[in-house]
Amino acid sequence: SSGFLEPYLKPLVGAWLYYDSAWWTVVGFLGGGLFSARFLIQWLATEKNKRLTVPPAFWYCSFWGSVINVIYLVHVDKAPLILMNAFLPFLYLRNLIYLGRAEQKTLRG
Repeated sequence: SSGFLEPYLKPLVGAWLYYDSAWWTVVGFLGGGLFSARFLIQWLATEKNKRLTVPPAFWYCSFWGSVINVIYLVHVDKAPLILMNAFLPFLYLRNLIYLGRAEQKTLRG
């Protein structure tokens, strides 16, 4: 039986997206690991500074981890999982844009 997006994506991108392989498991672990690493990064930065700190690496891990997770979830093709996570990369990208703007203002003085 086809999943949520398979009838639409398979004709566009091919069947590779829906093949079950060890590589897809690696992609799933990579996305989850990268996304989870952000908490370790934030905790270590907070301990180092002795105050609540959210370093730029937190937002990069959030963005790239969520992008890889969404790619993996499209492979898994379960509607609730895709819909719960599809917005996250846009949210984290927005934060990275704000971070970049703040750095530009700092450089300009």
